[in-house]
Amino acid sequence: MDDLIAGTGVAYRSLANPGFMDNLLRQVDSIGDRGVFTDVVTADRRTPMVATRDIADAAARLLLDTTWSGVDTVPVLGPEDLSPQDMAGTMSEVLGTPIRYERESYDAQAARMSSYGVGAAFVRGMTDMMSAKEAGLDAGVARTPETASPTTFRQWCEQVLKPAVSG
Repeated sequence: MDDLIAGTGVAYRSLANPGFMDNLLRQVDSIGDRGVFTDVVTADRRTPMVATRDIADAAARLLLDTTWSGVDTVPVLGPEDLSPQDMAGTMSEVLGTPIRYERESYDAQAARMSSYGVGAAFVRGMTDMMSAKEAGLDAGVARTPETASPTTFRQWCEQVLKPAVSG
């Protein structure tokens, strides 16, 4: 879609975002009740993680900049690369209880999404995206002062995850 929009000739900037910290909120019950979160990547795979509030701030900043023209992609990468192991350690510290990561198979993830009524094309797209992430998709852009965003995973856990688990 980005290519189609950019091809129209309008001034266009898209945000390129890696993994979202906020996606963990889908697993708040599992994290709170069982001390477990899951994904399909290896436990030591480090990737950029970003808080959605930082994405919103970047989008607002770009939308308010009326001096810009052209076509561009603007990465918002968060302040650090994290692995599921790193995330489990931080969540354990912030929540004051052991949290562990369990790797889920692609087939199990697809079956879970399908059980929620998600269509086959979407499930396949998500599986393909997660496979590409495992292969290093999110490692293609360097973190710089311009591509980094401020919210650390620890801050996000303290301000967003902990209240969600406690609530």
